[in-house]
Amino acid sequence: MLKVGISGKIASGKSEVENILQKLNYKVFDLDILVHKLFDEDENIKEKIKNKFNTLDRKEIASIVFSNENKKKALEGILYPKLKEIILNIFDENKNEEIIFISGALLFKSGFYKLFDKTIFINADDKIRLERLMKRNNLDKNIAQKRLNLQDDGSLADFIIENNGDIENLNKNISDIIKTLKKD
Repeated sequence: MLKVGISGKIASGKSEVENILQKLNYKVFDLDILVHKLFDEDENIKEKIKNKFNTLDRKEIASIVFSNENKKKALEGILYPKLKEIILNIFDENKNEEIIFISGALLFKSGFYKLFDKTIFINADDKIRLERLMKRNNLDKNIAQKRLNLQDDGSLADFIIENNGDIENLNKNISDIIKTLKKD
């Protein structure tokens, strides 16, 4: 089994890449969804977060951690050990798959990239990402700009996709990467 991590800057098109891979019948796991599950279902995680942030509201917590580096590190300290365990379980449960993809916005900053055989980084011009983020999350420009600056940079990735074009271009880039992965 080849373990492939997908990361990218916020509003760069990671979700679209996930959709394309799923249409190609690959298993794709999204760490953002898994984090939401932890927030909703893991009582131990919920208790730790509630004690640290006095809330379980994800929007409130996001607002806090995007403006306070120490609070961001505290949240990572709560979530990352459990996420690493989940990633390793995904690998174990899917060992008969040819390729497994796991997507997460901070694979490099978290150090999780070391768990993968190969990594793909999705990038897009800052102006395009800012517009996408403001529209998608209904954020004003200043808040959106702060969130743009906290993401991975992709310097450690094996493959980089510049997602400034149309969906056909993105499909071609993914197909080319999959061909290369299957050759290795």
